[in-house]
Amino acid sequence: MVRGLSAFLLTPTSEHGIDTAAYAALVARLAAAGVDSIGALGSTGGYAYLTRQQRAHAAKTAVEAADGIPVIVGIGALRTSHVLELAEDAQKAGASAVLLAPMTYQPLTEDEVFGLYEDVTRELSVPLCVYDNPGTTHVHFTDELHGRIAQLPNIGSIKIPGVPDDPRRAELRVDALRKLIPDTVTIGVSGDWTAARGLNSGCDAWYSVIGGTFPQTALALTRAAQAGHSATATELSEGLEPLWALFRRHGSLRVMSAAAAHLGLTGEPNLPLPLRGLDETARREVVATLDALELTS
Repeated sequence: MVRGLSAFLLTPTSEHGIDTAAYAALVARLAAAGVDSIGALGSTGGYAYLTRQQRAHAAKTAVEAADGIPVIVGIGALRTSHVLELAEDAQKAGASAVLLAPMTYQPLTEDEVFGLYEDVTRELSVPLCVYDNPGTTHVHFTDELHGRIAQLPNIGSIKIPGVPDDPRRAELRVDALRKLIPDTVTIGVSGDWTAARGLNSGCDAWYSVIGGTFPQTALALTRAAQAGHSATATELSEGLEPLWALFRRHGSLRVMSAAAAHLGLTGEPNLPLPLRGLDETARREVVATLDALELTS
């Protein structure tokens, strides 16, 4: 299933709709860089703010522009019936896998979360990545729940939140989950500032926000970790701390929105209302950080 760098990109969107040309160019840029997979319609891709028709169009555009690189398409929605419709659309578009976060308005019980994945995997013909993102969804997975879900058919990967700061505790966290899931299910780390620790601790993949805009930078870190050069991976991550600090302060989506616009990869606005881009002071911080880090690719 998913291994290496999975690069999650923006879906440049205004109140007029998706900028298809800019979106296809972003996908092609990732493919040309040689990322291992492309994450379309993840949280960075603003999936929750788009209509079914827009999401189907984005999935089709991503697969066509990916030049054979596997595309993972987000299918999260509030209603199970809507998730099933989105899964059908993603598969028709040629997605190699789907990504599912349990979206909710009313708090979900563990049995309800399990039931969602049980209902969806029953209808799938491609692997599913379980999206564990409590900071966004407010749904908290236990390792035991992950273990139950991982036994379902077509579960291919688990996208976990950032691992602990202490390297030993990070290893224990990954090992504890690994013991509860089949060997066929990979573990991918998110929370970009913890990616090096996650990869060095045994995670199979990095589900990366920065990789969607700066794929070469993310690939260098990923390949170092994959080659066993943990110190190099850590050093590369520490060198990006000014950017990670902006992620923690403003949110990675808004920072990448500003970065993509600054580089001319998208127009403005590129986020769907009510989301708004950073104010001028914060935008200047982003530009100054990109310049200081010489981040362009």
